[in-house]
Amino acid sequence: MRDDLILNLSGDSYFMREALRQAIRAFHADEVPVGAIIVRENKIISRAYNQVELLKDATAHAEILAITQAETAVRDWRLNDCTLYVTKEPCSMCAGAMVQSRIQRVVFGVSDSKAGAAGGTLNLLQYPTFNHRCEIKSGVLEGECLQLLKQFFSEKRTEAESSEWALRPDWPPHSQRPS
Repeated sequence: MRDDLILNLSGDSYFMREALRQAIRAFHADEVPVGAIIVRENKIISRAYNQVELLKDATAHAEILAITQAETAVRDWRLNDCTLYVTKEPCSMCAGAMVQSRIQRVVFGVSDSKAGAAGGTLNLLQYPTFNHRCEIKSGVLEGECLQLLKQFFSEKRTEAESSEWALRPDWPPHSQRPS
């Protein structure tokens, strides 16, 4: 049997695809398209996507929601035998929650050079004085994760430009206004 025909149902790419499915749900809900899942013993124990706008809650990031679900699933706040997969590098709030919940490993797709806290701007997941450090793997399905984010923000910019023109008192030009 050829090795390239074997489907790995427990590898990082497989689980990141599951996180991407959650990110697509966020995209369709008009949320920043970030998805997260948590895996324990090669089984998905939680799935979540950003719901900040839906819940009107600044803490409703995919990672936070996934951590809360996983803690409920294992009936413990300690997730020290779990891996969290997320499509975008975690922010400082989410990285802090990962450290506090003792996540063993964090795998993410695309880096965030402006607000990433897993090496992008700082690295809270491996901060030397913290009592817990998470293993980090980055760049898994990076292209697909990045494409979804780019598409979302491109559409948002187009929407903003359209509304900006609609709000201008001089638009459309006088010659094109209905009589």
